[in-house]
Amino acid sequence: MIKGIIIVNNSGKPRLVKFYQNVFGEERQQSVIRRVFQQVSNRSDSFCNYLEGSIPEWGDNIKLIYRHYATLYFVFAVDAQESDLGILDLIQVFVEALDKQFENVCELDLIFHSDRVHYILDEIVMGGMVLETNINSILQAINDQERMHKQSIKNATAGKSDSVDAISTKLGASRIAW
Repeated sequence: MIKGIIIVNNSGKPRLVKFYQNVFGEERQQSVIRRVFQQVSNRSDSFCNYLEGSIPEWGDNIKLIYRHYATLYFVFAVDAQESDLGILDLIQVFVEALDKQFENVCELDLIFHSDRVHYILDEIVMGGMVLETNINSILQAINDQERMHKQSIKNATAGKSDSVDAISTKLGASRIAW
């Protein structure tokens, strides 16, 4: 299970933080971020991208699996059952999705478009479990969401309101009958 995802810049400033196992209190969260950054930033880029250790808030046998791209560290904290190579591939999928969404993603994109970054991450990981790894499916879901958002803004300014069924039909989806 994924315990948390942390993206920090080379100075240790967090650009995205998502905890899937609760870390209560802002002070403890900051402590986790500092500890993770210290562990990954002190390693040479020529070393492997896996660290095993203990983060008290998450317990023993935690693995930090990370990639360093330009000025950002993408760090996934996972338990011992997760595949190291699988998580490295997941980081690559996440970065590729960001890159395609923002056309050459940079640190400023993460800062000024944090909502879109969270949408992309939520298409890939939810509740610490991997949902999707297919880059095309991820981007299609994000594009569908943006299209619905634009349509709702357009309708709101025109004074119209589509039903859920009408929006689903426009997106080519059908409603599930419970």
